[in-house]
Amino acid sequence: MTVARLTVDPRFPIGAVRRRLFGGFVEHLGRHVYDGIYEPGHPEADDQGFRRDVLELVRELGVSTIRYPGGNFVSGFRWEDSVGPREQRPRRLDLAWHSTETNEVGLHEFSDWLDKAGSDLMLAVNLGTRGVLEALDLLEYSNVPGGTTLSQQRIDNGRAEPFGVQVWCLGNEMDGPWQLGHRSADDYGKIASQTAKGMRQLDPSIELVVCGSSGAQMPTFGEWERVVLEHTYDDVDMISCHAYYQEHDGDIDSFLASSVDMDRFIEAVVATADHVGAVRGSAKKIDISFDEWNVWYIDRVASVKPTAIDDWPVAPRLLEDVYSALDAVVFGSLLISLLTHADRVASASLAQLVNVIAPIMTEPGGPSWRQTTFFPFAITSRLAQGDAVRLQVESPLIETAKFGAVPAVDAVATHDAETGASAIFLVHRGRTDEIELQIDVAGLEDVEVVEAHVLHDDDPYARNTLEDPERVQPRTLETRVVDGILHVTLPPVAWAALSLRRLG
Repeated sequence: MTVARLTVDPRFPIGAVRRRLFGGFVEHLGRHVYDGIYEPGHPEADDQGFRRDVLELVRELGVSTIRYPGGNFVSGFRWEDSVGPREQRPRRLDLAWHSTETNEVGLHEFSDWLDKAGSDLMLAVNLGTRGVLEALDLLEYSNVPGGTTLSQQRIDNGRAEPFGVQVWCLGNEMDGPWQLGHRSADDYGKIASQTAKGMRQLDPSIELVVCGSSGAQMPTFGEWERVVLEHTYDDVDMISCHAYYQEHDGDIDSFLASSVDMDRFIEAVVATADHVGAVRGSAKKIDISFDEWNVWYIDRVASVKPTAIDDWPVAPRLLEDVYSALDAVVFGSLLISLLTHADRVASASLAQLVNVIAPIMTEPGGPSWRQTTFFPFAITSRLAQGDAVRLQVESPLIETAKFGAVPAVDAVATHDAETGASAIFLVHRGRTDEIELQIDVAGLEDVEVVEAHVLHDDDPYARNTLEDPERVQPRTLETRVVDGILHVTLPPVAWAALSLRRLG
């Protein structure tokens, strides 16, 4: 059996694990809102029409801040449509996903849902087809306590207290030619700076996210970040990153190494941001909001363009990927990558939550269930506390077509100095044999293992489905600690999480 050796030393932290790292994303797309979180008449629906079974799973998932209402959807969205009496709200055509938006669930309803889910609201403003004034109006409506026309409108609509939205996204994927209102980096940087300055004049306490590239594969990647930040460096707190991964042409080894690409993406954006800051002579650091990330089989998506002028369905089935055990292992490694960059990744949003490339699935009138990707997120969100700690890893290498030689084992740890609690998150990328891990935990003092989870299936393509919703589940992993060495054996293609506590 091959062996990998790892060392955990809390004296060398990466940075604090910010709870926003475990954020989510809800977009008005497909069956995410309608037939997902909201289904009046369902046996599990509460008095507002929200599915209680879905809320329970969202709470179990442990999502913190949830980005809303898009995504591509936001670039054609008129926020005024989503407030006021439901019977007076207009039905609109959503050009992004070629659907009809009923606006039955809007800002007030979604905020109520967040209160029930125990999550905070992260709002995106439309800088595609709208601009500075509309963003200021939405901010005034949302955050001003009272005494103005728009704040009074919110009060009249049933919300006496302001929403108090802290984090705002200045548009979405404005580098993408698919985006309504797509602009050059120079043009977008100008309107983003103008919008940010105005919003800060209204509410200096807010945090602002400017659009970075919608993927590292974009031809303008790097240059986009540089130009946009030259306009907005003094105005914003974070720049966004978006990344999705999938298996291509049976190349499992490269797919299992997807976090290598995420690492490089983050580090390139950080380097570009720091370059702009250095040229400006600024001591300020721009952090990253990785506000879209997931496994997404985008090649499977059929065209959603309407076939006729009257072909605009309500809540069609779109982007409903069914995830495998293999996908969950890659998903877990992406979480490791985010934790490994906890010093600069201030926020992240899993895209998305329900039905649409999601860890939670539902059937209209029927059950809800956990996809395979649910488990790494829920367990990591619960166990990761304190500071992220970089592990020293000595591991065999695996050759990949896309990334060259990569370590067979990827890992990160967290440590809470106050409570003495620690956690170790692991991925084994090897596809054929088990691997023995010898983890030096002497730096954590005398510890015992409290929890040990492993996600693996002998069939890496096993999935949880409506017919078999519990096919893939995490199981208990055997461990032992001898003379400060934690011994663990991982099966091939596996994700694992260990929770430790200090004795005495």
